[in-house]
Amino acid sequence: MKIVVLRLKLRLYRALTRLAGLPMVFVVRALFALARLLGPARAAAAGAAIAKAVGPRLPSHRTALKNLRQSFPEKGEAEIAAIARGSWDNLGRTGAEYAHLAEIFDYDPDAATPGRIEVEGIEHFFSLRDDGKPGLIFSAHLANWELPAICAARFGLEASAVFRPPNSPAAAQLVQEVRRATMGGLTAAGPGAAFAMQGVVARGGHLGMLVDQHFTRGVVVDFLGHPALVNPLLGKLARHYDCPVHGVRVIRLPGDRFRLELTPALTLPRDAGGAIDVQGAMQAMTDVIATWVREHPEQWLWMHRRWRPSMLPRAAARAPAAQASS
Repeated sequence: MKIVVLRLKLRLYRALTRLAGLPMVFVVRALFALARLLGPARAAAAGAAIAKAVGPRLPSHRTALKNLRQSFPEKGEAEIAAIARGSWDNLGRTGAEYAHLAEIFDYDPDAATPGRIEVEGIEHFFSLRDDGKPGLIFSAHLANWELPAICAARFGLEASAVFRPPNSPAAAQLVQEVRRATMGGLTAAGPGAAFAMQGVVARGGHLGMLVDQHFTRGVVVDFLGHPALVNPLLGKLARHYDCPVHGVRVIRLPGDRFRLELTPALTLPRDAGGAIDVQGAMQAMTDVIATWVREHPEQWLWMHRRWRPSMLPRAAARAPAAQASS
């Protein structure tokens, strides 16, 4: 009898949760429709204005300021505040641009005049596509980080992008629809995702992944001068398949334009047996991302709790204190 009651309670809870989320579904879709009506440039400007007005009032703004002070101790409070505002600006624009992703990506290598998108390192992209080998691509939450996956789909690179769904079910559903319409293969982060990602590489495909967020079960790397945990999956796959690893970033340019940059394959550290060192590989990728962030700090997602000292292994947590006292 108790089991039956518990099942009924669970079904009722799920039903009520879905009903409670219905208004948000309509709100999100109404905002999406409005962004479509405004067009790419005006939608991005509106998204930026809203984010800059609302963002600094949220608790995550304090996280952004803390992260910035920690990463750039040489900068004054005015500059820190300006970078934080720029980060909200970028986030608002990125959110509004979801309604126009297919339209925004207009790159044509044979076009006489440039469009919204320019690509640097396209030769590395074509080599990655045509070499008949599996490959790995790492990226970060910079500018509009969705664009590289669209580039891969448009130019025939068999690739699967790993993504983390938004916390809001309504937003997650809509974002998923947009991604499936504009990108190639998609793998949602979560239970069982590692096996799916390994399958992509085992079949000779390419896997793209954002590796600039906290990962509780990760390996320790230095990021902007402080220890952080990073998902080691790309390092493990690189070690197992000994395949090339490239980095890709997006830079937001004036005039609602973007530059995509694909790096050459990284030279990753190897152990005494010649195999790629997983921690060293993740540090090498993180070093590239740190350089990107320092170049355009206002375009990175500072609101994320990237550094979580309480979750670090004891040796890693003690290291900064030992260095400070030496």
